[in-house]
Amino acid sequence: MRKAKEKVIEFFFSLSGAITTLVTLLITLFLFSEGWALFRAPVVEEGYALYVHTDNRINALSVAQIKQIFDGEVTNWKQLGGEEGEITLFRIDDIFALYEEEEFGEEYFLLPQKLEEVIASSPNILAFLPKKYMHDKSNYFYEVATGTISLKDFFASTAWMPTATPAPLYGALPLVLGTLLVSFIAILLALPLGLGVAIYLSELASLRVRKILKPAIELLAGIPSVVYGFWGLVVLVPWVQRLFDLPVGETAFTGSVLLAIMALPTVISVAQDALSNTPLAVREASLALGATSWQTIYKVVIPYAKSGLSAAVVLGIGRAVGETMAVLMVTGNAAVMPTSLFESVRTIPATIVAELGEVPMGSTHYQALFLLGSILFLFTLIISISAEVIARRQHRGVL
Repeated sequence: MRKAKEKVIEFFFSLSGAITTLVTLLITLFLFSEGWALFRAPVVEEGYALYVHTDNRINALSVAQIKQIFDGEVTNWKQLGGEEGEITLFRIDDIFALYEEEEFGEEYFLLPQKLEEVIASSPNILAFLPKKYMHDKSNYFYEVATGTISLKDFFASTAWMPTATPAPLYGALPLVLGTLLVSFIAILLALPLGLGVAIYLSELASLRVRKILKPAIELLAGIPSVVYGFWGLVVLVPWVQRLFDLPVGETAFTGSVLLAIMALPTVISVAQDALSNTPLAVREASLALGATSWQTIYKVVIPYAKSGLSAAVVLGIGRAVGETMAVLMVTGNAAVMPTSLFESVRTIPATIVAELGEVPMGSTHYQALFLLGSILFLFTLIISISAEVIARRQHRGVL
């Protein structure tokens, strides 16, 4: 009977592990499949296309060229390798200023004909129009080739403008760099303080002080991130603004300080456990040889626990990289290339939480956000694997 119960329990645990693994694998596959679909999407907004006169020899435009044209940076076809002529931009709404309502016929039956007339009369036109109103073949215009979104467009572009027309811009580089900048500075701030507190709790504090401080520090890890964010917005942001005489206090530095505070409980807890695992015999041997308490700490205890301390650092980074709400509230949420700690930035988690609820399912914007999630997944996966490797090294060292 006892063996039967053990078999049932063993089967239950095995089934739970299999289900958990399968669900995790399916979520991961869904995440990457949704994101990778972005590279099959057209550059121009879905359902629309760019059209030029048949006399125009420019038959293809890149994302950068489209942006330059519609931003007014490029105004002549000659700048793109074509014939001399001022580029005339035309959108579907412009047609209603050229014709009376009744000229389009019933249910806009004559709208395609009117659009063709406009393009035929404008050799230098660049028309951004819905495909459903354009003929597949015409003697007066043709569709400009724009291709699909490429890896370079996503990973190397510096502009994140998902609502831009006619070509949305999904440059993830500012978001990736913003995430790495805020997380890196946060861990630089949290590491010395966290290790200092861990050494104090493990080696110097009395038992009474340790019993009070240890639970209090671990309690900080349970505070919701939105509470940290609200505190940062009300207290930290004005303080940073006044201290550094900045126009706004929502900066990368503010986000780093807040993330450092949030990462401290993790760093302190893991580091203190690693230091406490140093055998008493090692400490006593060092003291017996004439070393002082401080010499024992930094020449014996810390080197012995270095794998555990490294794990504390890695886990602290993981806490900082994946944070969402607090960072969203205090960094300014500006998707620009970070050039200074005292400028607004935007991180990957903040971008996802701010935009995902407002995008149509299956759109290129939706796919781009899933691809950002894939990047964040890879970041956290690397951090988790690093922590596991470090923890195993520490375990082998103890054995």
